[in-house]
Amino acid sequence: MTSVLNQAPITAYSRILAMGAARGENAVPNDDLVGPINSSDEWIRQRTGIATRARADRGTSAIDLATTAAKEAVEKAGIDPAEIGVVIVATISNPKQTPSMAAIVADAIGATPAAAYDMNAACAGYCYGIAQADALIRTGAAKYAVVIGAEKLSDIVDPTDRSISFLLGDGAGAAVLGPSDTPGVSVSQWGSDGSKAHLVGMNHTLTEFRDGESEWPTLRQEGPSVFRWAVWDMAKVAKKALDDAGVKPEDLAAFVPHQANGRIIDEFAKQLGLPDTVKIARDIETTGNTSAASVPLATHRLLEENPDLSGGLSLQIGFGAGLVYAAQVVVLP
Repeated sequence: MTSVLNQAPITAYSRILAMGAARGENAVPNDDLVGPINSSDEWIRQRTGIATRARADRGTSAIDLATTAAKEAVEKAGIDPAEIGVVIVATISNPKQTPSMAAIVADAIGATPAAAYDMNAACAGYCYGIAQADALIRTGAAKYAVVIGAEKLSDIVDPTDRSISFLLGDGAGAAVLGPSDTPGVSVSQWGSDGSKAHLVGMNHTLTEFRDGESEWPTLRQEGPSVFRWAVWDMAKVAKKALDDAGVKPEDLAAFVPHQANGRIIDEFAKQLGLPDTVKIARDIETTGNTSAASVPLATHRLLEENPDLSGGLSLQIGFGAGLVYAAQVVVLP
């Protein structure tokens, strides 16, 4: 005898309905950071494109930033929070390993009893979340989904470290996704290469810190190696995402790469052959590198400054510690 299971109705497509954002309260200029790393404002600007970065007050947590961003996105989407089926938070800076940031945010935005979970895919986390939300909506597991990238990286930075400390900022970006009659999220080009895990990540473990064997764990990276990987390998991933979506560079309205480094963004645009008609997100100049929050924050700012981009196609790509990466083409809300 063959048993037949009931399944949720399939939805053909999903799309992003609205976005929200929250940045750290303080604009921290390069001059405030150069002393401990024996550097200069000019050196940081030339190497990274950063003039200031957003950093949160000591009493502001990544959870606070995530909640603010999510509330804005849900309000803009004009949906009933009770219809949100899943809340996904991409983060590497939850102040607690458990409970999840997502469960707390889901309650704060009135989405209980939505499924809620955190995931750690570093700077690719938001794009991972978009891929998952798209699949969950299309298979009927959720009607609406909230995807948030949220970080307070100032909690895990060593101000004397020259490899990454001056890059990092605090913030959260959120997107609400829902069902659509037409495709709003392309097939995602995503993956990992754990053989390069040593290139960027934490320098110690929490148990080493607990046992007095290390200082508080902070982020480190091998800058030149990460730069080469980002510029050469990730450009190929971005091109593959365009090919999978059936989109040519001239079809794009916007390009939103992870805001890792201004020089990486410039090289990306060159390798992709983007025409002048494509708006390129450069949120890094005043926000800094916010890891999982980077792509949604940059998208939010791009839409605020260029509302005519609404409804256009955007190529987005995140990449970072793992090493992990994810790219897809989305229709801008």
